[in-house]
Amino acid sequence: MCATPVSSQQIPSDPGVVEVASQEATAVVVRWRGNEAYQTSFDAMREFTAARDANTPDEIWLVEHPPVFTLGQAGKPEHLLVADSGIPLVQIDRGGQITYHGPGQVVAYLLLDLRRRKLMVRELVTLIESAVIETLAAYNLAGERKAGAPGIYVPQEATGASAPHAGAKVAALGLKIRNGCSYHGVSLNVSMDLSPFLAINPCGYAGLETVDMATLGAEAGWRDVAATLAARLEANLAAHAATILSVAEAAATDPSAEAAAVDPAAHAAPGGQPPQPQAGVAPAA
Repeated sequence: MCATPVSSQQIPSDPGVVEVASQEATAVVVRWRGNEAYQTSFDAMREFTAARDANTPDEIWLVEHPPVFTLGQAGKPEHLLVADSGIPLVQIDRGGQITYHGPGQVVAYLLLDLRRRKLMVRELVTLIESAVIETLAAYNLAGERKAGAPGIYVPQEATGASAPHAGAKVAALGLKIRNGCSYHGVSLNVSMDLSPFLAINPCGYAGLETVDMATLGAEAGWRDVAATLAARLEANLAAHAATILSVAEAAATDPSAEAAAVDPAAHAAPGGQPPQPQAGVAPAA
């Protein structure tokens, strides 16, 4: 799955005006869509995003798909290694290469108004990855990021049942941004048949091992993990919204905080440097 540029419209044109969404506007509706064909979810996400307006509540959809390979809009078909696998291939509009969705995998789609949330794409990717790491920790599993490769991986220093799978990928993410709003999201492997991953170069990486939580030693059901992941995503989005609100309140009384209030990403970026604009669709992994 991948991420996109945030248009300049996210930042108020008048630096003296700080627009902050209300608590109601930043609430998230969680929808349990259950087992659903990928094309159905894909069409519904695009329709929801095209129809939404400034007052449409943000949503997180929790889904489990029948077996399907998905290929990003610039993906290379040669990363599908077995042409007659019997698993359908769907070309979609996220960034990145090819990945697999199937039973036993939690997929969380994030349909968010990033402009309203004053949320940059890089911040959103970090927020999602943090939620996955926190979800794994709830089941006594460790996960880590890998520079330049979105998603969550088994740490190189992993021990116990995870040790043989150091460096393997357990969660993939990819986003599409349209008119300042996101769709697509993150997939976390819980307990699934992993053999279809052998028919592809996962996310375009030849030889990359893909694992699930069960292989790493966690006994957890799909619904329980989905609920945990949704809760962590909600909590991290709420924490970001609270930070933006506090920065805006500080800007009202402290001129030195005004720049951070107008461009919260610059305030939050490591080293105080604002992230550079991205173009196109964010890399899926």
